[in-house]
Amino acid sequence: MRHLLATDGLAADEATAILDTADELKRTLLGRQVKKLPTLRGRTVVSMFYENSTRTRVSFEIAGKWMSADVINVSASSSSVNKGESLRDTALTLAAAGADCVIVRHPASGAAHRLSRWLAEAGTAVVNAGDGTHEHPTQALLDAATLRERLGSLAGRRIAIVGDVVHSRVARSNIHLLSTLGAEVVLVAPPTLLPAGVGGLPVTVSHDLDAELPAVDAVMMLRVQAERMHGGFFPSSREYSIRYGLSEARQRLLPAHAVVLHPGPMLRGMEIASAVADSPASAITAQVRNGVHVRMAVLYHLLAGDGGDGA
Repeated sequence: MRHLLATDGLAADEATAILDTADELKRTLLGRQVKKLPTLRGRTVVSMFYENSTRTRVSFEIAGKWMSADVINVSASSSSVNKGESLRDTALTLAAAGADCVIVRHPASGAAHRLSRWLAEAGTAVVNAGDGTHEHPTQALLDAATLRERLGSLAGRRIAIVGDVVHSRVARSNIHLLSTLGAEVVLVAPPTLLPAGVGGLPVTVSHDLDAELPAVDAVMMLRVQAERMHGGFFPSSREYSIRYGLSEARQRLLPAHAVVLHPGPMLRGMEIASAVADSPASAITAQVRNGVHVRMAVLYHLLAGDGGDGA
């Protein structure tokens, strides 16, 4: 792999290799008091976050440090961006300073792809940590890792993705990756929260959450992204919760083996009941834990792997 920009176009064998590497790294670190591997010693990883983040930013930093890379965080609020510097010039500056990999989160869809073109000559790898409403590939990979951990193979599994699909880069990345790995994806949302052209995606669509829950192996609740909404997408928070929130009563409709996921941050009481989020069926904490190992695996394949011409 040269970059990780999207799951759309990521081959099943590439995705499986990352997930298998994550499993191996997890086993290697199990029981260690000092979680430190020499794999990326001498490599420099720079993260540029133009949007707020807790889970993604922290787990990438931990992933790099656990592999002995030098990790540097660049915040837009304290960088030359505030002086008017462009994304291109910032990226070229980081590459010239010696960055082997740039991890970027940006509000503009396609920003990571543009970055990869600008940094092609420098040979700097780019990881998309979320670009606008486009994609968030490492989130989808950690979701897949968590589902494999709980369910085994994803082939033939039915996964419901529920809520604010239209604004969700997490949903888009999961649709492509889960389908590639053989799962069936069903989107459950009000019509106003489904993207245009949804019929062209490898999914089925439903507006009735209660009808879908008894037949799914996992349910992924999405965050309602109010900061991206301009206008009324649903009547009220209460109405949304009644129709599309995962309550305790709805959880009882799920099969006994079903897994509950949420990319976070959660709006407890609206998107998901606290009792459900904290139940044995919930793998929300496991998602965060697996995120570190998956991001370690991504950095390994980009900086210490065979250097192939992946996505």
